[in-house]
Amino acid sequence: MLHYGNVMTWLDEKIEELDEEASAETHHALHTVRAFLLRNLAEVPPDAALAQVEMAQERILKLMSAHVTIQPSGHEFFVEGNDTLLEAALRNGVSLNYGCSNGNCGDCKARVVSGEVKKVHAHDYVLKEADKDAGMILMCSYAPVNDVVIEASVAGARDIPLQQLTAKVKSVEVFNPHMAALHILAPRSQRLRYLGGQSVDASIDGVRGRYAIASCPCEDRHIEIHVPRRPGDAFAEAVFHQIKPNDTVNVEGPYGEFVLDEDSPRPVIFLAFGAGFAPIKSLIQHAMSLELAESMDLHWLADEAGHYQDNLCRAWTDALDNFDYVPHAQSDAPDGVLAAIMMDYPDLHRFDVYAAGTAAQLEQARVQCVRQGLPDVRWFAGAIDA
Repeated sequence: MLHYGNVMTWLDEKIEELDEEASAETHHALHTVRAFLLRNLAEVPPDAALAQVEMAQERILKLMSAHVTIQPSGHEFFVEGNDTLLEAALRNGVSLNYGCSNGNCGDCKARVVSGEVKKVHAHDYVLKEADKDAGMILMCSYAPVNDVVIEASVAGARDIPLQQLTAKVKSVEVFNPHMAALHILAPRSQRLRYLGGQSVDASIDGVRGRYAIASCPCEDRHIEIHVPRRPGDAFAEAVFHQIKPNDTVNVEGPYGEFVLDEDSPRPVIFLAFGAGFAPIKSLIQHAMSLELAESMDLHWLADEAGHYQDNLCRAWTDALDNFDYVPHAQSDAPDGVLAAIMMDYPDLHRFDVYAAGTAAQLEQARVQCVRQGLPDVRWFAGAIDA
């Protein structure tokens, strides 16, 4: 009964996946099939009492969480209910290797070292008998039954391949005349793999631009891109005036190596210059999902766009004991602002510093940090020059 219930769930998911790109005629046909399935599933057999007890036990098990350890990286996270290993890992910011995420490619193949897993999604990829004997599974299709140890590789910035996908616009969020956020949704069959701090090329109707991703890799199919309004940027003008929900956007990426050092236990200082807040926001949320840093301080040096997500930063401060946010007004003397910031860190050699802004701003900040005792190796910079 449970197995057939799972099969029906997989079938419903497959219908939903097909429906996403379907024509009006196909959409109607799929809707008819789904209605037929629901109508017949609603008819309970007369001797279903025992099955209902079994199903109740299964639901209780779904409420329990399992602890997962990834070897050899040492990443740890919890899986809730029937979430797959891959879903739970990505939601916790762990960038496991994967391809399609729906059981077709086999790129998320991994080995179960200890513990028990169960199949919760169908997959078309065929595992060889030798792989099965060795304990290999597809992480996109299996969930842990109890605490498990999995042998799988975690991707770094250089390990993630360049991807091209067609996404849909969810919404355009205009913060002010100088800054907007483009919220897009990747297709269910081709999610974008990226790390916090990276960028993408976005194009629509013949105009394109490269922008920092402001969302966390843990946000599933949702991708948030911050688009500053700069002279001559046709894509930015399209975002402010033309692009609307359900429009199609072509996305290529990810680009850049401005990513977290996940092996570092040090406290972190984030320096965001103007629109450099976008990659910094992505890094902060990624660090939160991984529970990496001992503490995190954010200094946001505003430009004409101001602190356009000030409420979000203050919410982080309220919610987290180890997070501090200091907004700095737009200034004609950024060197003085930076010097004042550095005075608050007499032990700067203990920190990692992540900074995002123009090349000139980053050089100013780097000089100040090194002068205050920061080792060069603990300086991480992401340029956002137009």
